[in-house]
Amino acid sequence: MKKLYIIKVGTTFSSTLEALGDFDDWIITALARPKLPLTVVDVVSGSPLPASEECYGVIVTGSHAMVTDNLPWSLRIESWIPSLVAAEVPFLGICYGHQLLGRAMGGEVGYNSYGKEIGTVAITLTPESNNDLLFNGIPATIQAHTTHAQSVLKLPSDAFLLSSNAHEQHHAFRIGTCAWGVQFHPEYSTAVMQAYINAQAESLKKKGRNVEDLLLGVTETPFARKVLSNFASLVYFPLA
Repeated sequence: MKKLYIIKVGTTFSSTLEALGDFDDWIITALARPKLPLTVVDVVSGSPLPASEECYGVIVTGSHAMVTDNLPWSLRIESWIPSLVAAEVPFLGICYGHQLLGRAMGGEVGYNSYGKEIGTVAITLTPESNNDLLFNGIPATIQAHTTHAQSVLKLPSDAFLLSSNAHEQHHAFRIGTCAWGVQFHPEYSTAVMQAYINAQAESLKKKGRNVEDLLLGVTETPFARKVLSNFASLVYFPLA
């Protein structure tokens, strides 16, 4: 039986986990498709990856690891991604998953020269997004939750850029017909975003960031969240 697979590539801070759940919980909630058959695969603990023919769709979560650490489980996912793209399995990479998609398909990943992007930020969609299924019904400028230090510094040569801002030039892109990466976090609620700022407060202050302002800037991000419900619709009604 085919399923939607959530490839879990880490876990959240222990304090956040206890209060709010984990990456896969937030994604499942935001998908807004309770009857969609799905399986969570914890690749970090050694669970095997499914074959492309077993997948209605694939979502790769965020992680506290860095893509450039080249961890064995990460390299395993990276080598698996091209087979999904070739088979036109709907694929969505979030943050770490976005970066893995970029590098797996020929792009470059590394530390963002502007440092960490964190908090609720404005993101502008490109004209290419106008006819993009993942961004259907989403306006040209949206608010989105972010926390990342690394980025896709160079897109794959055949990628379509879908959104950006002054800090992050590649906030979303598409490869082929149905493989997307989003650097922002569509699965985050305001509570999760606030928890991430609070969990990193000391390191942020040491780098001169105003934690209070970051917390005050956290707002609802319904259009960023719509990316996940749009993706769920693609899994339910795959491309012909």
